[in-house]
Amino acid sequence: MHDIKYIRNNPQEFDAGLARRGLAPLSAEILRLDEEKRAVQTELQELLSKRNSFAKKIGEAKRSGADTTQIMEESRLVNDKIAGLESALSGRGKLEEMLETIPNLPAADVPDGADEHGNKQVRIVGEKPKMDFAPKLHDELGVALKLMDFDAAAKLSGARFVVLKGALAKMERALASFMLDIHTNANNPNLGGYTEHVPPFLVRDNAVYGTGQLPKFSEDLFKTENGFWLIPTAEVPLTNLVADSIIDADSLPIRMTAYTPCFRSEAGAAGKDTRGMIRQHQFSKVELVSITSADKSEEEHERMTGCAEEILKRLGLHYRVMLLCTGDMGFGSQKTYDLEVWMPGQNAFREISSCSNCGAFQARRMKARSKAKGAKETEFVHTLNGSGLAIGRTMVAILENYQQADGSILVPEALRPYMGGLKVISG
Repeated sequence: MHDIKYIRNNPQEFDAGLARRGLAPLSAEILRLDEEKRAVQTELQELLSKRNSFAKKIGEAKRSGADTTQIMEESRLVNDKIAGLESALSGRGKLEEMLETIPNLPAADVPDGADEHGNKQVRIVGEKPKMDFAPKLHDELGVALKLMDFDAAAKLSGARFVVLKGALAKMERALASFMLDIHTNANNPNLGGYTEHVPPFLVRDNAVYGTGQLPKFSEDLFKTENGFWLIPTAEVPLTNLVADSIIDADSLPIRMTAYTPCFRSEAGAAGKDTRGMIRQHQFSKVELVSITSADKSEEEHERMTGCAEEILKRLGLHYRVMLLCTGDMGFGSQKTYDLEVWMPGQNAFREISSCSNCGAFQARRMKARSKAKGAKETEFVHTLNGSGLAIGRTMVAILENYQQADGSILVPEALRPYMGGLKVISG
């Protein structure tokens, strides 16, 4: 949600930010609607004052025995106008609809660009694995090992689902434990320190509205018949834990992590990654969420990205960090780093984590504030979220990077203690 005060004071800067997002200027229309709304508010205040005045006059007339017919009628008309204006102000008007459907403005250091081709490589870590054979795709490997079954999943649920068995099912659980242990470790001040949570997987409208999925992206979500939304990521419940609250500024930053299933309809991804485990309706992810002050959010963003990178480093996976351009960022983000891991079977880098700084954009929607000791005013917190990492895509990366010529899979050393010492997955 955008700050109307900022738009009033900086209309040109606001439109310039929209232009970087590929949008037409909107400040003039927003300020027109804002002026209309404020005019209604002013009229309402005047009518409320007039109603109070009528109440006093009616009381005085009754005490003196005077006729109150005319003044009562005038009071009734005022009350009718008040009711109408209050009704108009209570709902979501055109102004609110505009403010809640316009994407966040990009940070100054975000590169301009129309799509992923405008993204900027920040760094590249590690090297591609050397293979003296033609690498296979992860789904070919998993199916050949009889540990990945897409046909069985299709019978149960249709396309974009998978059944994992045996060692790969164990790897799913192992990866989650491995990631959570690293993220919750408080021994290194530059890594970890996240508090593990187990949040609800079903949430109400206000939660998905607070993080920006509603009202604009409802088609990307799954909804139950009784009104709950299945979470698309643990970002939704974790971030909303601070909704409608005033946080002691001394308690910031708040760092949270959770391992949850995630559910996405992939309505906007028809035809993309239809085979394998890259893009599914149900997948698991370890999420990172930070709540911090405005002056610390950039620093927290770099730290969070480093925490996600640490998983890839320990697993020995080759990856790069990309700074997303204005045309490739998510709706609520003001700056995003994507971690892209090398996939030998696909001969390409693929996204495995997205770490975003949303600034005060989500906090304003959720009414999440902080207050320093002795301060008179509150301020909106800044919220950040990132994948630490997506479990399915991490498994895909392990299968493709650690495959052997005979189709077996080496288990990364860092993961072996979580898999009972297993070193090789073979048929």
